[in-house]
Amino acid sequence: MREQYMRTGEGFLLVFSVTDRGSFEEIYKFQRQILRVKDRDEFPMILIGNKADLDHQRQVTQEEGQQLARQLKVTYMEASAKIRMNVDQAFHELVRVI
Repeated sequence: MREQYMRTGEGFLLVFSVTDRGSFEEIYKFQRQILRVKDRDEFPMILIGNKADLDHQRQVTQEEGQQLARQLKVTYMEASAKIRMNVDQAFHELVRVI
């Protein structure tokens, strides 16, 4: 089912929780899967570190997020769905790169 959505998507938000290192470590796998399904070397994606409002529970630093974004050649943003920080901006940025 996931690959069906990947086939039809025109851009993707790669979202991980800054409070969950495991979700961060899965991002590379998802990015590779998208590129494989799309049969492309690059595709519009934005890396989002979510739950940025929970700084005291942070397991992934901003620098680590930025470093992964550089490796994946995508934009990095931190957001918080709870307090609506950068949520709209993330979608606007994705539309811009599409």
